[in-house]
Amino acid sequence: MPVNAKAESYREKMRNNQEGPFAKSDPEFFELFANFAMDEVVSQSTLDDRTAFLSTLAVLLGCGGIDEFRIMVQAALNFEVEPEAIKETIYQATAYLGIGRVFPFLKACNEVFAENGVTVSDEPRTTTTAEDRREKGTAAQVEIFGEHMKDFWKSGPEDSKHINTWLAANCFGDYYTRKGLDYKMRELITFCFLYAQGGCEPQLASHTAANLRLGNDKELLIQVISRNIPYIGYPRTLNALRVVNKAAEEAK
Repeated sequence: MPVNAKAESYREKMRNNQEGPFAKSDPEFFELFANFAMDEVVSQSTLDDRTAFLSTLAVLLGCGGIDEFRIMVQAALNFEVEPEAIKETIYQATAYLGIGRVFPFLKACNEVFAENGVTVSDEPRTTTTAEDRREKGTAAQVEIFGEHMKDFWKSGPEDSKHINTWLAANCFGDYYTRKGLDYKMRELITFCFLYAQGGCEPQLASHTAANLRLGNDKELLIQVISRNIPYIGYPRTLNALRVVNKAAEEAK
């Protein structure tokens, strides 16, 4: 079963006519994967290119797929996704994956940008200061999750409530308030970080509810999950689908 015309056309646009690494060494696998991921899955998708590629980059960050990530950064650039949006996706991943996982991804992105002569605007995207980051982070939490988050930063047991303060100041104050991505897209990529890494179902449920609250409806979330099956596989896909269905039912 050769690579069909639709898959080949999409693959060429993604890879800028570069040959895939398995086209010669594993031709049968290459044909199976290309026809599924670059025709069947893409043809089913109703996502715009920006949402599709940022979600895939977030999924690859979450699952640790560094080699495919490098390919998809190139593809995202070929589909005219802004370099700043790609960088912001990687930066925000640090709050959910840690620098231990994110370091090689940021390095790979910088290498792909350099290979393509891509420059990122040096205009600061930070909108907070050391003095107001917690306050603005809390404001972001309230807008995303609701009024019950207003005092979350000072809640919790005495020996660990500093973590809730850091969630407000660092995760939301330092990252969510940055320019380059709005709250809807930031919550969507967070959804991808969480379901792709697995074992984070309580947090995934919370952020799924936040996505729904912001207008990233059930249909959109299922489209994101569907689009990224080739990159994350079925088990974590089905786990995410279960969380989305439950959250949507509870939101009625």
